[in-house]
Amino acid sequence: MQHDEFIGQVQNRARLASRGAAEAAARATLETLGERLDVGLAENVASQLPPEIGRHLLETRPFERISIAEFFDRVSLREGVDRPQAVFHARAVLEVLEIATQGVMDKVLQSLPEEFMPLFAGSAGQMPG
Repeated sequence: MQHDEFIGQVQNRARLASRGAAEAAARATLETLGERLDVGLAENVASQLPPEIGRHLLETRPFERISIAEFFDRVSLREGVDRPQAVFHARAVLEVLEIATQGVMDKVLQSLPEEFMPLFAGSAGQMPG
């Protein structure tokens, strides 16, 4: 998947008014996810993305075992939106990430606690708010 397609899909799924807003949502979500993944896995996921997008997974360190609530708080702060918007945008970004990196998403899902599963498109359940 190319950069423009990734951002376009985020913009569409998150119902954002501009590509800039979609870029901000993708950056905030992927930087925060990058904090939750070990370095090797983050590098593996990033390698399957366009460089402009994959780098967001690698820009924050070190690995932290953050909760889903902390994940959303960090996305909200980074993106500059309220928490309900951050939850919605993060889910959209991660849905596109699943499509773009199908080969490694099983490893990502295995590395995350159960409370993160509703974030991903293939998971059932309600989004925590």
